[in-house]
Amino acid sequence: MSDVLSNAAEYSVSEIAQAVKRTVEDEFGHVRVRGEISGYRGQHSSGHAYFTLKDENASIDAVVWKGNFAKLTFKPEEGLEVIATGRLTTFPRSSKYQIVIDNIEPAGAGALMALLEERRKKLLAEGLFARERKRALPYLPRVIGVITSPTGAVIRDILHRLDDRFPSHVLVWPVRVQGDTCAPEVVNAIEGFNALMPDGPIPRPDILIVARGGGSIEDLWGFNEEAVVRAVAASGIPVISAVGHETDTTLIDYASDMRAPTPTAAAEAAVPVRAELIGYVDDLGSRQRQAARRLAVSARDRLRAASAGLPRPGDLVSTQRQRLDHAASNLFAGLRHSVQDHRVRFSRIEPRLGPQTLARRQAEFGERVRNLSMRADAGLRKTVDRARLTHDPRAERLAASAGRLVERKRAQFDALAQKLSPNALRTELRHAQSQLGPLNARLLSGITLSLGERKAALTQSSKLLVSLSYKSVLARGYAVIKDAEGNLVHERAGLAPGDAVAIEFADGAVGATIAGSPPIKKKPKALPDSDSQESLF
Repeated sequence: MSDVLSNAAEYSVSEIAQAVKRTVEDEFGHVRVRGEISGYRGQHSSGHAYFTLKDENASIDAVVWKGNFAKLTFKPEEGLEVIATGRLTTFPRSSKYQIVIDNIEPAGAGALMALLEERRKKLLAEGLFARERKRALPYLPRVIGVITSPTGAVIRDILHRLDDRFPSHVLVWPVRVQGDTCAPEVVNAIEGFNALMPDGPIPRPDILIVARGGGSIEDLWGFNEEAVVRAVAASGIPVISAVGHETDTTLIDYASDMRAPTPTAAAEAAVPVRAELIGYVDDLGSRQRQAARRLAVSARDRLRAASAGLPRPGDLVSTQRQRLDHAASNLFAGLRHSVQDHRVRFSRIEPRLGPQTLARRQAEFGERVRNLSMRADAGLRKTVDRARLTHDPRAERLAASAGRLVERKRAQFDALAQKLSPNALRTELRHAQSQLGPLNARLLSGITLSLGERKAALTQSSKLLVSLSYKSVLARGYAVIKDAEGNLVHERAGLAPGDAVAIEFADGAVGATIAGSPPIKKKPKALPDSDSQESLF
């Protein structure tokens, strides 16, 4: 069969793939695609994100490059219906077309509300909205931090309301209140206020107000971001949220310590009314003064009533004064009587206390002391003499015994020293060696002779045992018959027909049964060999 020639141009696979790629990119350079995100597993290790957009009839692969992913206002989430903006292209290696996404936005307010509700449930489950986390606002904050746009009407309303109620020190942290950078700027503002030192050059606020005017859900979406909610919940400074109008609700309203329906209401909640506070303080002061006056008047009246029932001071001490006067008048008379009594007693004792009497008493006592001293010396000498008479003979006998013992020990020591001298030891050693030599020779000869005798006796006994053993008889052709109990059968009368016997030969034993009783012919005795012994059986 001959080849069929054709005029059609030939293309390589790469050329076809590139042509299709250019056609798709030129025709669909910029598109908006609506669909549900499927197969999203987060960012790849390279930073890119891959997933699929699908509806009920078709699906298309999608990719978000790493640089664009960081700029997305709404991050992809599994099952979320979105509107993706990008350009169509192809992936030649697998012959697929895909959309390279530049921006993602939820597909309508319903999707945003669904995403908002899902995020609210997640943060609620983590406990960020719990009432136990909310703190009481300070009654009179010294410094108020406001996080809002510096050019909007919100900051003017807050400052005007604070000036009307209670002028305070206000620190404004300017942020964008909508757009892609809204959430990071609000987070930075909250963390920045918390990072200030209480005694630093910039005072740390006692309360924070996060405020914004009203708007659509898309405009307020920055305050629904998870990062903003977590920053509000983690703030060490109490936070008042005032985002949107009274009907608007954002996620930071749940996480904040107080939600104000409007920024103006937030300013009213932050500080009390100065005039009312001054009036309240004045009223308290007036009430305090009136109460103090009433207490003073009441105390004065009670004191007067109590003093009316008390006796006069002079009456209270009159009796004691009279007793004191009576005691003072009796004191002098008592002193005179006491002096007279002592004088009489001293006059009675005076004769006994003259110098001669004292000298005589002293001489008597001295004589008594000398007599006692002499008696003590004499008694001591008698005691010593008596002890000497008792102990001197014993001391002499003890000295004699000690001398004899010393002499005996010295003689023993000298004899032992002579025996233990080197020459004496050598002599003793040589004598012992001369005696041990013959004894050793006699011992060896005796042991050798005894061993020979015992060996000969053992050899003779073994020969006798071999000659007397019945096994040597069995080796010559004889057998041994044993009954069922293992006893030897010596004669024919000990067996009966049917008895079981065991016949033992030289190489082993066999069992047998006695069948009959035919006459047994006796064989002539064999002459014993000259080298063997007659049978014992």
